[in-house]
Amino acid sequence: MSTETLSLNKELLAYIRQVGVREDKSQQRLRAETALQPMAIMQISPEQGQFMSLLVELLGARRAIEIGTFTGYGAMWIAKGMGPEGRLIALDINENYTSIARRHWAEADLADRIELRLAPAVETLEKMVQTEAGTYDFIFVDADKPGYHAYYEYALRLLRKGGVAAFDNALMEGGVINPADQSADSVSMRAFNQKLVADPRVSVSLIPISDGLYLTRKR
Repeated sequence: MSTETLSLNKELLAYIRQVGVREDKSQQRLRAETALQPMAIMQISPEQGQFMSLLVELLGARRAIEIGTFTGYGAMWIAKGMGPEGRLIALDINENYTSIARRHWAEADLADRIELRLAPAVETLEKMVQTEAGTYDFIFVDADKPGYHAYYEYALRLLRKGGVAAFDNALMEGGVINPADQSADSVSMRAFNQKLVADPRVSVSLIPISDGLYLTRKR
């Protein structure tokens, strides 16, 4: 028993992935290719992907949005968790990275479950709220950190009551508690985290997985 969250060394993390993650060969191939990219650090971890996949399954989610797709690993976990009837709208602006995503989604027979929209996310979200407000079950945000405030407000409009939005990099590798870190990302995430914990419109939990995953449930 412990009153505090356990710190993870490499051996314990490897054990968690061995007994707690069901990563199939298509996901392994995508993760291996992404590891060769110069911005590979942007990819979520396998244990976070597994957690989100179970979360959308528990929600019974059939409609989801991902803001910030990169090479498509997170999208693959979400789509698999929703099952064949699920549909994911993936938003990004980088055609090079998302071309990797498209190829791997097709190889994994997931292309019909994921619709990629290449445009600034705020522009796409503004169009979506005009006709789809209150119709989504799950939204995952892993994009530019200063944009999180706007993405959150759109998420609240697009989610159904009881829908969940998850925000990645809530801890900024510890930058949120380092007063010397005045980078735009860390400053923005500090303010964002404080906003969420004080917002009566949602229930919240900050999960200490990977770089911190902030969950909100629309009330």
